[in-house]
Amino acid sequence: MANDRLRALEEVENQIATILQCAGNIVLELSKDKHNASFLDRQLSQFTGSVSRVETELSSQIKYLTQVATGQPHEGSTYSARKDCQMALNRAEYARVKLGELGRTCEVMLDPQP
Repeated sequence: MANDRLRALEEVENQIATILQCAGNIVLELSKDKHNASFLDRQLSQFTGSVSRVETELSSQIKYLTQVATGQPHEGSTYSARKDCQMALNRAEYARVKLGELGRTCEVMLDPQP
């Protein structure tokens, strides 16, 4: 699962490189006195396609990270279970402290005063 996510991010990186290359080619072509319209169209098509793929994959990655960060159940993570366990330990510690206080209060009230 993690390897798939890393591979997808590597592909995003490659697509961003393609976007930059296409943008550079378009600017270079536009700087010429006579433009090659078919070349510009191909570069623009490749540019917009790459931007669309990057946007889609990054949205998917953000959705996944949102699930992980909010503790929603999802594949391959123990975050939610660890968070629940930590909260249970905190509640148990709080109960222990309160029971200790209650015990001390009972002892004080039950001790005969001379």
